[in-house]
Amino acid sequence: MAIVFGKDVYKNQKQTNDTDHDNWGGNKDINSSNRNQDIIRVHKIDEIVGRHDIKAKLKTLINSSKSRGDVLEHLLFYGPPGLGKTTFGYAIANEIGTHFILTSGPTLTSKAEMASIITNLKEGDVLFIDEIHRLSKVLEEFLYPILEDFKMDIAIGKGSMTQIVQVKVPKFTLIGATTQIGLVSAPLRDRFGMTFKVDFFDVHDLSLIVTKYAKDLNIKIDEEAATEIARRSRGTARLAIRNLKRARDYALELRRDCISYEVVLHTFNNLDIDEYGLELVMRKYLYVLEKHFGGGPVGISNISSALYEDVRTIEDIYEPYLIKIGFLKRTVKGRVLTEKGREYISNLSSLYGLM
Repeated sequence: MAIVFGKDVYKNQKQTNDTDHDNWGGNKDINSSNRNQDIIRVHKIDEIVGRHDIKAKLKTLINSSKSRGDVLEHLLFYGPPGLGKTTFGYAIANEIGTHFILTSGPTLTSKAEMASIITNLKEGDVLFIDEIHRLSKVLEEFLYPILEDFKMDIAIGKGSMTQIVQVKVPKFTLIGATTQIGLVSAPLRDRFGMTFKVDFFDVHDLSLIVTKYAKDLNIKIDEEAATEIARRSRGTARLAIRNLKRARDYALELRRDCISYEVVLHTFNNLDIDEYGLELVMRKYLYVLEKHFGGGPVGISNISSALYEDVRTIEDIYEPYLIKIGFLKRTVKGRVLTEKGREYISNLSSLYGLM
């Protein structure tokens, strides 16, 4: 239920490996290469674009732990998907010079699975649990003594003969990541030494990511084109990389050896992504809120039914950016379209696909 990366996760990146990093289904040893290409290749914290405040605090924590000869404290990262929470985990493990073990809250279904991962850790290893808010209550409580004292409670026997035995486990660092910090229980949250909010990238930093990734893929791209991709990628690195790849595809179709501004415009026009980076489903969200519910307030379940979309998808993927750009507000009574959002809907040049 975990993926294990060896020390210096990014060393020898050109080696080939048959393992698919998107496969959460087993405990696999991946010593360096063939990572998911939607993860920015970084070796150390300083190589992460932007995030200056977070990087400074992390370096202080890491240097302190090294000076004390102790493991790094447990850390919690939260923010919308695709903003680099996992990338921080990789970089921290490389900075420390230890293994990086990657797993996900929904895949951990029993104490036995959790115990198997933890007992196989080495001293100082980094265990990264994505979507940690989706851990069951039972597993959360199982983690408490482990995170505090590095001792695991093991039940021996059954019924009235059950005895609880504490077993020491290697000292390690847990890094949790979540898109919904409010769903992480207070007792679990309190066991992290520091919590970091990972926010949307600005256009400048995102254009640097696009340029860096284009170089990694040997793609030629104009500065203006990189900026336009960044501007329409909703402040999200994962989307920017995806859009870069689609621009590459259209450049090849148009027989261009470089991604120009014109190629990028052609790409977004074909992908139906507007100047704000909004896809059709996000424009439809705003349209439904305005035309069907009078701009709100309206409950998320009603919007979900009208869009035929899952509530979690709406809350995690669509709403954060709509709130960020000032088109939407969440209130105690429900979702409300702002004046800026209403103006956007009224100025839509085409209602195709929205009705």
